[in-house]
Amino acid sequence: MDIKFNKNEDHNKLLLSDLKRKLAKVKLGGGEKRIEKHHSKGKLTARERIEYLVDDPKKCIEIAAFAGEGMYEEHGGCPSGGVVIKIGHVSGKQCIVVANDATVKAGAWFPITGKKNLRAQEIAMENKLPIIYLVDSAGVYLPMQDEIFPDKEHFGRIFRNNAVMSSMGITQISAVMGSCVAGGAYLPIMSDEALIVDKTGSIFLAGSYLVKAAIGETIDNETLGGATTHCEISGVTDYKAKDDKDALDTIKKLMDKIGDYTKAGYNRKEAALPKENPEEIFGILPASRADQYDMREIIKRLVDHSEFDEYKEGYGQSILTGYARIDGWAVGIVANQRKLVKTKKGEMQFGGVIYSDSADKATRFIANCNQKKIPLVFLQDVTGFMVGSKSEHGGIIKDGAKMVNAVSNSVVPKFTIVIGNSYGAGNYAMCGKAYDPRLIAAWPSANLAVMSGNSAAKVLLQIETASLKKQGKEITPEVEKELYDRIKARYDEQISPYYAASRIWTDGVIDPRDTRKWISMGIEAADHAPIEKPFNLGVIQV
Repeated sequence: MDIKFNKNEDHNKLLLSDLKRKLAKVKLGGGEKRIEKHHSKGKLTARERIEYLVDDPKKCIEIAAFAGEGMYEEHGGCPSGGVVIKIGHVSGKQCIVVANDATVKAGAWFPITGKKNLRAQEIAMENKLPIIYLVDSAGVYLPMQDEIFPDKEHFGRIFRNNAVMSSMGITQISAVMGSCVAGGAYLPIMSDEALIVDKTGSIFLAGSYLVKAAIGETIDNETLGGATTHCEISGVTDYKAKDDKDALDTIKKLMDKIGDYTKAGYNRKEAALPKENPEEIFGILPASRADQYDMREIIKRLVDHSEFDEYKEGYGQSILTGYARIDGWAVGIVANQRKLVKTKKGEMQFGGVIYSDSADKATRFIANCNQKKIPLVFLQDVTGFMVGSKSEHGGIIKDGAKMVNAVSNSVVPKFTIVIGNSYGAGNYAMCGKAYDPRLIAAWPSANLAVMSGNSAAKVLLQIETASLKKQGKEITPEVEKELYDRIKARYDEQISPYYAASRIWTDGVIDPRDTRKWISMGIEAADHAPIEKPFNLGVIQV
C-alpha cells in the first residue's frame, strides 16, 4: 500500500464516520425527552416497532433516512421527515414498512413527509411489494398546509395510491398505534386489513374539540374513535390489540398466510463474496473528486468472486460495461471509468467524461440486458458529456440522446449508485433520479449538481462581478476572492450527498460496504413484478 492509498483511506473513513454520526442523530427522532414521553404512554417508537416487526433488523435497508435534513429549521426541524421507512422481511415475506415517528411534531406531515410516503408507495407499486403502515400521526402540519394539502403530489395522493394498489392486488396492512385523524383516517380503512391498539390508538375525522366547536356535541376521544368503538360499533377496524407488540404480532400472523408471488424470473445462483477485499474501496477511491482511478478496482470489490465479464472492453473506454453477479443475482453494470485512457487512434480520453463511442457502447449494452432480462446497475462518477468542436461535429448530442433513450425505455429494473461526481447530463444518461431507478443511493463521497463547485462558482462569479461593475462598483482582487469564496461555499453545500438525500433526490447516503445489500434487496423486490411490456427504443437518430 502506498502513501496515496493511505491518504485516500483516511479521508474516506472520516466521511464514513461523519455518516455514522449523522445517522445516530437522525435515529433519535424528536430527541431523548420525547422518546421517554412516548415510552411513558406504553408505546414503542417508530424504529422500535419496525425492529420488533421484521425478521432480522440487520437485513433491512432504510429509505430516505436523511429526508428533511437541514430543512424547516424555523419550525424546529423534521428529522427523517417524521416517518421511518424500511424494506425488510416479515414472516419470510419481503415488504416495505412505513412508520410515523410521533416523537417529531406528534407525527405531523410536513411537505417532505408527504414526498417520503409517496416514495414508499412508489416502491411498493413498481415492485408489487406488500406495504405495512404503522400509523401514529396528528395529520397535516397546519402552519405549512398550503405546501402539503392541495396539489397532485401532496397528502391526498396517498389515499389515491391506496386505491390503486388495492386494484393491483398489492397487500396493504395498517395498524393504528396512536393518532389517526382527519383525512389521514382514510389510510387504514383503504388498506386490506386494519388493526387498532386499545387505549392508545384512535381514528376520527374530527377530534372531540372540533366536534364540540362544529356541532356542539360533548364527547371524549376514546368514545368518539377508540379501539372498542371501531372494533365493536362502527366496524371500521378488523382487529383490536392490547398493546403495540400484540398489534405487531398480529401483523406477523397475517403476513405469514400470504401466498407466494409470481416471479419476474431474474437469474440468481448461490451468492459469493468478492475475492478482493471490499475494505480497500476506501483507499482506492481518491480524496479529490478531480483525481483519476480505475473503476474496475471498485467493481472487483462489489461483485461475487470479483468476476467482471467486460463487454466491448477496448471500445468506448470512458464507460465500462459488463456482466457480473451481486449476492448471486446476475446484473449488467454500466460504470464511468475514471482512468485516463488512450484509444487505438492514439487519442486520450479523460476519465469520467462520456464520449460518443462510450455512449454508443452503453446504448448497445443496455439493449442487450433488456433482451436477456438482466437487471442494470449504474455506478456514477461522471462529469458530463465531452464538449468542444470535435465532439459536436462528431455528433455527441445524437449519441448521448441514444443513450438517454435506452435508459429511459429500459424495462428491466435499474439501480443507481452515485460513487463520486454526478454532474449535468451525465446524471441523466447514467440513470439519475428522473430516469426511474428502482433504488438510488449515494456514497458519502458523492457530489450531485449541474456542474462542479469550482466551475459553477467561476460562472456565477462572472455574472455577479459584471452586475456590480454595471452599478459602478470597483472589483478589487480582494473583493473578487471574497465573492468567489462565498459563492463556492453556498454551492458546495448544495452538491453534498446529504443535501440531495434531504430532498429525496436519492434514497439515502450509504456505507459503500452496504452497496451489495442494497442492490440485492432491490432485485429481490423487483422480482415480485414480472415485466409487462417489451423493450422499444422508439424513434432515434441513427
